[in-house]
Amino acid sequence: MSRPYVLLSVAASIDGYINDGTDVGLPLSNTEDFDRVDQVRAECDAILIGAGTLRGDDPRMTVKSAQRRAERVAAGKPAYPAKLVITASGDVDPSTRWFTTPGHRIIYTVDHTAADLKERVGDLADVVTMGPTINYGNMLDDLAGRGIESVMVEGGEKVHTTLITEGHVDEIHFVLAPLLVGSGPRFLGETSYPWPSETRMEVLEIKPIGDVVLVRYKVDKSYDQ
Repeated sequence: MSRPYVLLSVAASIDGYINDGTDVGLPLSNTEDFDRVDQVRAECDAILIGAGTLRGDDPRMTVKSAQRRAERVAAGKPAYPAKLVITASGDVDPSTRWFTTPGHRIIYTVDHTAADLKERVGDLADVVTMGPTINYGNMLDDLAGRGIESVMVEGGEKVHTTLITEGHVDEIHFVLAPLLVGSGPRFLGETSYPWPSETRMEVLEIKPIGDVVLVRYKVDKSYDQ
């Protein structure tokens, strides 16, 4: 059984930050690009974030366009992609918009947290353990068993970094915003990649969208793991 196609989606400032570290959040993209993101969401089977992004951004993770939802239903899919959160601590708030907006919800966690988390969220979400520690391979295998063929990953830094370091990523959508931020979280944290630093990714598309630029990269997964 093939694991899902994994697409990382991120917007970053010219100096490489995805937020300015404030509680308010920083709108890096623009209206036209937000609509593009909505289209990509509609084309995927699931959307994944880490619990830090859930706590910090309180995202809905839905498809906003009624037409796109109708097209999903016409194609035999749920109106909304599945919504996924990964957490080791189990520190998620069932009153956030992730829980109160439409979409099938799955929380991936670890053995020692699963029972308490199931009791806390009840039937608001499926709670699935990945084992004694966070294991993205186990998560992707579980998703494949659920018929999930594509996953869009929307943060945060730790989730993006781990997925690409462990070789689970197929494609990156990188949006460059015309801003200088100075400090805050980045797209990827410091790590040791399993390929030489001079390895170049294949560019699939470069597209100006208003005042931002989208670059789509294909990630070569043929390197030795």
